[in-house]
Amino acid sequence: MGHSGGLRSGTRYAFQRPFREKGMIPISTYLRTYRVGDIVDIQANGAVQKGMPFKIYHGKTGVIYNVTKTAVGVIVYKRVGNRYMEKRVNLRIEHIRPSRSREEFLRRVKSNAERRRKAKEDGTHVHLKRQPVGPREARTVEAKNNIPETITPIPYETTI
Repeated sequence: MGHSGGLRSGTRYAFQRPFREKGMIPISTYLRTYRVGDIVDIQANGAVQKGMPFKIYHGKTGVIYNVTKTAVGVIVYKRVGNRYMEKRVNLRIEHIRPSRSREEFLRRVKSNAERRRKAKEDGTHVHLKRQPVGPREARTVEAKNNIPETITPIPYETTI
């Protein structure tokens, strides 16, 4: 016998409040200001059923396109078949949080601007592109004063 595929099916753990974060929702959730163009993460809060996103959008990142008194409109790209469709989802502010996806990029932009300014003052050239981690340096293992040691496992003993 099959199981029902209702609106919240399969969300037993997804919509659950995290460990030690149950109870009252912090006031900072409501005092945070959102503006059009902000990047936010959709994270459904199980304590508030109103304005909750459908389970597909839980964990997705989108851009705010509309702001109201208690809710925001978010543009999310959803995979449908072999393409991505733009979906506009209206959510209450309890179910979103500011995304940290651009933090590292913005930090890198600031540091690159500073490095470029210093290099221009010194009249030197500086590489600003990220470089992949290269291979480790070569090592030589000498056996002259380093005799190889044979290791054998200790036999298992039952102590009853």
